[in-house]
Amino acid sequence: MNKVLLGLFTAAAITACAPHTAGVMAGSNGAVRVDNSSFGKEVQVTNVMARPEGGFLRGTGTIVSQVPTDLRLQYKFTWFDTSGMTIDDEGVSWKSLKLHGKQQMQVSAVAPNATATRFELYVRKAFSN
Repeated sequence: MNKVLLGLFTAAAITACAPHTAGVMAGSNGAVRVDNSSFGKEVQVTNVMARPEGGFLRGTGTIVSQVPTDLRLQYKFTWFDTSGMTIDDEGVSWKSLKLHGKQQMQVSAVAPNATATRFELYVRKAFSN
């Protein structure tokens, strides 16, 4: 009995400490992934596109609230080269965004270097610690 309780407590503690990263991803190649179905009903990412700008790639996307209440979100662009390797992913931090009910906001970023050929835009709920 004690081992079962200890196992349940350990599992709960590990889960409670897990980072909150589940959300929505939309790629410039048309890929879309929803890691959290309830969040996927609250937020959509549309108009994802890439265009050249001064020798670099600029990525844009529109984050759309599907609910009548405010949402505190974070978003991040991840860039890839022709071989599918990430470019400077550790140097890119999550950016905060607050959407009011049914609001939409266009976000954009420029690739960190000229080797980028595509990107993925990630959106997740912001959680206070």
